[in-house]
Amino acid sequence: MTTSSVSAFVQQLSAVSSVPGCNNFFDNNDPANAQRRSNLGIYLQDMMNRAPKVLLLGEAPGFRGMRITGVPFTNRTMFERAANRFGLFGAGKGYALPAEAWAVAAEPTATVMWEVLAELEFLPLLWSACPWHTHVPGQPLSNRTPTGAEARLGTPFWVSLMELFSIETVVAVGNVAHRSLLRNGLDAPKVRHPAHGGRSGFKRGLEELFVTGAVPSPPGR
Repeated sequence: MTTSSVSAFVQQLSAVSSVPGCNNFFDNNDPANAQRRSNLGIYLQDMMNRAPKVLLLGEAPGFRGMRITGVPFTNRTMFERAANRFGLFGAGKGYALPAEAWAVAAEPTATVMWEVLAELEFLPLLWSACPWHTHVPGQPLSNRTPTGAEARLGTPFWVSLMELFSIETVVAVGNVAHRSLLRNGLDAPKVRHPAHGGRSGFKRGLEELFVTGAVPSPPGR
């Protein structure tokens, strides 16, 4: 994956129009979205250098997480603190937050996700089946499970990432992602989503995939 391919991917993502109940926080209609596009580009470039072969595909961004930062499964506090266990995010990495971030509480699911990945010493590429913020129409500070149609619109983007990163294994994180993969002929394994008390199930699911060989074990395990 080259710099130009990262830029092309982000541009393609930004070209999708927002509609009531489904906000594309990368589009060109909000100046703050330029910062989110930049953050996503930094993340993808950094991951390109790490060459992950596993993609964890979540459901959709939350209004306190990727909707604010532009990066899958992150929240504003990750950009404020030191870099995490993998050397991602944190001060000095080039990420910046739009002004609106300071009024929004941090998404707890992102914290749980990265805690578990650090414990497992496992660094996959992260993305969502529907990469836009789905919410109750008229209530932008809410989260809504994406419809099948919304997930289908997101399919070309995770397919592109699989190709750009030469992904060998995809793991669905939750039901929306699993259905999206099945619709496209991928009988991928599924693990519990870490949200809403799902931490232990999420971790246990990944550990089981390592044991069975469905997902390559991280080095040192």
